[in-house]
Amino acid sequence: MELLLLLLCVSAAAERLPSSSSLVTQPGPSDPVLLPPVQHEDLEVVACSPANEMDMMALDGEHVWHADFVQGKGVVTMPHFLVHPEFPGFYERAVEREKFCKDNLKALRLEMKDIPDPLDPPLSLLYPAHHAVLGEKNVLVCHVSGFCPAPVQVYWMKNGQEVTAASSLSVPLPSRSSTFTQISRLNIVVQFGDVYSCSVDHPALRKPLTRTWEFQVEVPPGPGSGPAVLCAVGVMVGLLGAAAGAFFMVKGKQLIGPS
Repeated sequence: MELLLLLLCVSAAAERLPSSSSLVTQPGPSDPVLLPPVQHEDLEVVACSPANEMDMMALDGEHVWHADFVQGKGVVTMPHFLVHPEFPGFYERAVEREKFCKDNLKALRLEMKDIPDPLDPPLSLLYPAHHAVLGEKNVLVCHVSGFCPAPVQVYWMKNGQEVTAASSLSVPLPSRSSTFTQISRLNIVVQFGDVYSCSVDHPALRKPLTRTWEFQVEVPPGPGSGPAVLCAVGVMVGLLGAAAGAFFMVKGKQLIGPS
């Protein structure tokens, strides 16, 4: 089993105000409104194995940057409409750190040969990103969490045919519980009868974990269904009452005898 070397760096930073500043609770027309200090937490992960490399950063639990070693560049994952920092030189630093990680991996594995690797199996959810409407575009989301080590393998099927090549898979995002989360997405057009499945493979699983999704037609209750049920119940009670009355009349005549 491949061993991942993880270097986790967690730090908290505060945007502090100058010591002479104070929060204005009742500002006048020209008084500035100063906000209190805000704490932020950033997380940086470096991981390597004989087959995988990872260097990523997160801020307040949100993935903000990672190194794409296939494309040979750093990728900013924050939304474009947000003002965010640049990351000059981060990719070059990531390449150096991956080399250092792999150089030390062999020695580390020898030292830890009798220590079993942690194995936490994944959990998965499969759901549409938006309310499913027949004939309209949507995105199926396969949310995989709680696993260690990273990454997982995710496979998509549509009506028994593999469509994994049309899907996307995020980089593993670590959590405070020392496990990881990955999200895979598949663009679809909602059609009646189409069955999709998301299968997750991981060393902690004996067999792939599979979830399925199929468009379900929502049938609203018809008008008057409530009164119809009440009416049927009323008729049933009436029939039972008439039958019980006839029974007791016959038994009464048998006891009294012919008149």
